[in-house]
Amino acid sequence: MKGSVAYRSIQKRGLHIGLLPEMAAAVNPTTPITLDHDLDVLPEAGRRLTVAQYADHVDDLAARLWAAGVRTDEHVVIYKTANADHWMLAAAVSRIGAIVVNLSPALDAKTVGVLLERVGRPTLLSDGAKLDVLTDVPLADLTRRVITSAGEREGAIALAGLAGAPRVKPVVRPIDEAAVITHTSGTTGIPKLVVHTPRTQGIRLLPQWRLLSLMRKKETVAINVPFVHSRMVAAMSLALLKEYPVLLMRETGPAEVAEQFVKHRPAFIEALPNSLMEWEELAEDPRAPFGSVKVFSSTFDAIHPGTMSRLLNASDRRGALFFQIYGQSEVGPAVGRAYFRHSAHKANGRCVGWAMPGGAAKVRVVSRDGNPPSETNPGYIEVAWDGIAKTYYGEQDRYDTNRNGQWWRTGDVGYRTRFGCLHMLDREVDMIPGVKSSLEIEDVLLSRLPELTELVVVQGPRSEPVPVICTADDKPLDLNRWRAAAAAFPQLADPVQIPQAELPRTATLKVQRLALARRFEEQLQAQA
Repeated sequence: MKGSVAYRSIQKRGLHIGLLPEMAAAVNPTTPITLDHDLDVLPEAGRRLTVAQYADHVDDLAARLWAAGVRTDEHVVIYKTANADHWMLAAAVSRIGAIVVNLSPALDAKTVGVLLERVGRPTLLSDGAKLDVLTDVPLADLTRRVITSAGEREGAIALAGLAGAPRVKPVVRPIDEAAVITHTSGTTGIPKLVVHTPRTQGIRLLPQWRLLSLMRKKETVAINVPFVHSRMVAAMSLALLKEYPVLLMRETGPAEVAEQFVKHRPAFIEALPNSLMEWEELAEDPRAPFGSVKVFSSTFDAIHPGTMSRLLNASDRRGALFFQIYGQSEVGPAVGRAYFRHSAHKANGRCVGWAMPGGAAKVRVVSRDGNPPSETNPGYIEVAWDGIAKTYYGEQDRYDTNRNGQWWRTGDVGYRTRFGCLHMLDREVDMIPGVKSSLEIEDVLLSRLPELTELVVVQGPRSEPVPVICTADDKPLDLNRWRAAAAAFPQLADPVQIPQAELPRTATLKVQRLALARRFEEQLQAQA
């Protein structure tokens, strides 16, 4: 089977992650998968696998889950320590026709308890470390059974004890029924559970299949995104079907990342925007860890032009580009834009791109007040295509409020230029009176003050825009430099500097802006 044949099959029958490793092995059984850590569920497997070995491990784990009592149509919540085996276990759950519910290991016990209750007595697949986190959660009441992927716990079924279980025939879920459930970032409270079907997952591969076609050689793709995220489904599917060697990474620290990039020399890097910001310092590393990179790719959140420019200038590849995708868990990739070495530093960071070719999503901007959307009067950004998630599990009414026929309201506001470029200015909930775009201010000031490692503008207790800043090594900010850089934004309050470690973040490292704003409100009340 060729990759293009497998891809066409997915477009027709949908993407079933339980079958994907087997399909990829049929394309090329020797495609290598390298890890920067050991698999908790299969520590003896090592860090270098072929896709054929990977597929066999998934089949083995599916057999163990069946022996543990998991059956077709059940929901299996996976909440475990961050590890590449999460995606392997999710594929195993899918392979027996059960419905995967991926929960981030960053979620706290209270949130996990709420989501378990929402799903309705699922099987919980966890490990010793995370079961310790859930000590005060009444798992006996909220779950059908508990299975451990590593370690043993009283009352739980250990997968390790089911090694050698008879293999079972794979089950293919209906193309428009729930297959994988992920969750939103939770920036505004308890995350929503986003339901993906084989059809919606398969359709989302379309625009990205063409992006990977820019790589003519079978060079290494480095993937460093949360294993629980819907983005991981697309990233792994595309790389394996294209027969690209995969470097699957858990570590995000610059030192560890540099070691991996120097050793494996990836040509394509997929990572979180905030991770890429943290890795900027590696541009000065004499070993040139980014020297081999042809394509940087990022989604989840807009990225600052200065970061893109620095990374591109650290590449030794001719025609290196940074491809930014704008989208969200509910809609997948909506628009995209390529940035190049000679122009990235001059780019408008609010321009997130154009609709991607070949049957991808449609995007429109809808007026908020009856007047045409513009730079000074941004409208609601809406997306339409068959890749939109089916529902929010257990919250259909909440889903319906965002959907108008084929159109999905993203929660972002922006406008389109006369050339058709979509500009995303802010999340609607983060808009501040008198501020055109908090994100634009952040882009500008981060480019002017390289000592800043993070800058977030949030609404203060008196509706004033408060810049919250972090610096390299938490060094005190030179206020004279700040005043000179921020002179064009007189509406800003004085900056508030906090240690980088105190920034409240989501599982995808987005700053929880509303949580920061609440902190200032609570401080004001305490002073009253």
